[in-house]
Amino acid sequence: MKPILEIQHLTKEFMIGGEQEKYLALRDILSNPLKKLKQPSKKQFRALDDVNFTVMPGESIGIIGRNGAGKSTLLKILSHITPPTSGRIICRGRTASLLEVGTGFHQELTGRENIYMNGSILGMRKAEIDKHFDAIVDFSGVEEFLDTPLKRYSSGMQLRLAFAVAAHLEPEVLIIDEVLAVGDSEFQKKCLGKMNEVSKSGRTVLFVSHHMGTIAQLCRKVLVLDKGKVLDFTNNAMAGIERYIKLNKSNATYINEQAPDNQITSVKKVTLSNAKNEFSSEFTNKDDIVFDLELSFDRKTLPANSSLFFSVLNQFKMPVFSDEKEITSEKMRLRILPDFLVQGSYSIVVIIHLLPSHEYFRVEDICSFNIIDTDSNLMFYNTFNYNYGNVFGKIQWEEI
Repeated sequence: MKPILEIQHLTKEFMIGGEQEKYLALRDILSNPLKKLKQPSKKQFRALDDVNFTVMPGESIGIIGRNGAGKSTLLKILSHITPPTSGRIICRGRTASLLEVGTGFHQELTGRENIYMNGSILGMRKAEIDKHFDAIVDFSGVEEFLDTPLKRYSSGMQLRLAFAVAAHLEPEVLIIDEVLAVGDSEFQKKCLGKMNEVSKSGRTVLFVSHHMGTIAQLCRKVLVLDKGKVLDFTNNAMAGIERYIKLNKSNATYINEQAPDNQITSVKKVTLSNAKNEFSSEFTNKDDIVFDLELSFDRKTLPANSSLFFSVLNQFKMPVFSDEKEITSEKMRLRILPDFLVQGSYSIVVIIHLLPSHEYFRVEDICSFNIIDTDSNLMFYNTFNYNYGNVFGKIQWEEI
């Protein structure tokens, strides 16, 4: 079986920088025939750099990478919106794409007219479009506004209609950028279900998303891009996601640059790492999260029973959990075990105190880190922005 998509040495360059060139009138040239016109200084930016991969019919490919990695540029080239600078694309089937709200639609035409126009662009006959028309309208939920110009639609309505058209007109290749965030949770569920259905029917899906849980659920293969280059193209979606997480690793370190002076004790340094002792600020829900704290104190002056109070904050800066440990060493370690924190953004608070009233040191909202849910039974809901708390409960269900 031949691949449905072959991408060979694909490169895309843009010219950036420099001043905008001035328009020249004939008068300017005639009045200054010998004057050399200064050319604006520009440089080339390579958004895609020698990208190569093949896609077989029926595969679901997740395309992931940091902002600026080249994901959207790749999809625009595959959708024939912009040409490559060099390289070759072989596509053995019709392609439909949903890259941003309103793409491929005409704002002055009605919803009904846009459905037929999109079908014609995909090379479909009117009879074929008629066959799927009712399903498109039903899926999009815009029946009441079908004969209203698209410019009167909200962004969510436009998205629903665009996705319904792209998914129901039976293209061999469906290309979707991360536009589903515009829709409400109910429609997002329908979209993901439809994408699963499209893939199982033997058609090909290319999907860009920053929701790793969605990628893990929908995609069998993952393409990892970084700075326009292919870092990995793997049959193991989880391996690709882990490669992506490593790209986002940063040294999540707090350093107390202020000398303690008259402070009895203080925290000099806090580092954040994984179980492999790799500095990181990105973790999956299956990772250990290790905090190493370096303290400064004089054992002779530090009161007995002084303790280290540690608290994790969620994205709203509300405490998720706290713990306390008597200070017994200048270097102390706290480890958060796997399957405890759910997907989200977190930071920490560190306090050194002697109960009930003496606080010697406090630092808040440091060492920010992120958790990505890759395999829990709730990861599906991350796509719909469900708030299902901050920790996984240790519970047991029973039939009674």
